[in-house]
Amino acid sequence: MTAPKRVGQHTLQFANPPVIVATASVVGPKEGEGPLGDSFDMVIDDTYFGEETWEKAERKMLEEAVKMVIAKAQLKPQDIDFLLAGDLLNQTISANYAARTLGIPFLGLYGACSTMYEGMALAAILIDGGFAHHVVAACSSHYDTAERQYRFPTEQGVQRPPTAQWTVTGAGAVLLAPVGNGPRITHATIGRALDVGIKDPNDMGSAMAPAAVDTIVRHFQDTRRNPIDYDLIITGDLGRVGHEIATKLLGEQKYDVSQNYSDCGVLIYDPERQDTHAGGSGCACSAVVFAGHLMGKLNEGRYKRILGVGTGALLSTTATQQGESIPGIGHGVVIEKLG
Repeated sequence: MTAPKRVGQHTLQFANPPVIVATASVVGPKEGEGPLGDSFDMVIDDTYFGEETWEKAERKMLEEAVKMVIAKAQLKPQDIDFLLAGDLLNQTISANYAARTLGIPFLGLYGACSTMYEGMALAAILIDGGFAHHVVAACSSHYDTAERQYRFPTEQGVQRPPTAQWTVTGAGAVLLAPVGNGPRITHATIGRALDVGIKDPNDMGSAMAPAAVDTIVRHFQDTRRNPIDYDLIITGDLGRVGHEIATKLLGEQKYDVSQNYSDCGVLIYDPERQDTHAGGSGCACSAVVFAGHLMGKLNEGRYKRILGVGTGALLSTTATQQGESIPGIGHGVVIEKLG
């Protein structure tokens, strides 16, 4: 029997939609120089952020984003029931060690670059279910740490192919509560892991696009909505290659998204001024674009209803060593400015 809060097979409809009461974003210098630079809360001067290593810098960015979002909501760490956080590094070390410092009850997440939207969906479930009053969802990534783990250390200066994306250096955090001022999370569509046989770790857009499309289509089917019902449909980090593929695949299923579909990886960098090849990627890509740019548009009333789909390439060095291909996933969240 279908649960009352479930719509169709894959979508949850929240009876008491949680409120996004605050967001926070911390980014690196390259992101600060991009077209969305003015929308971020903090732009750090260099990618080390005063630390000895890039890995420690990433952890520090995540800590700062979480502290900032709590302060914006005029709360203290002890007021937060749960911290849901993750990153791209082995065993989510950035989130684990940030949680060690913050002292908030912690649930570590790994959804690759879909982690921000996975965290928002789970936070909404906790609050709508009455299990929590304040929940923070957060994530981070760093260009240099991700390249070292998944591809080649940046010190080697390996030439990157045109399909490669630039992992966003940054961290984003969102604080949800049952009441307050701000947009609300009304629905969440949980994605499936799909694998179309891509093995190239420099072509994440092609690996993730089919999973993003699958989630978007299932969301439309579950809710009986269409693209026109949204001011904006935005994916997390498909970049220009994946964005083009997703647009084509949706068109083949008779969904015209040509007027209101974009991608965070397309928005965050200027392709003419910044050498980022196919655009942005990484956990922080969707996190900082939502926490900064999109939240600003919602608060201004420019957008009333957004369908955001966090996209992730579920690869690891272990899987690559086994000759495995790369599954993709997409988790959808509907954010609405109600009233």
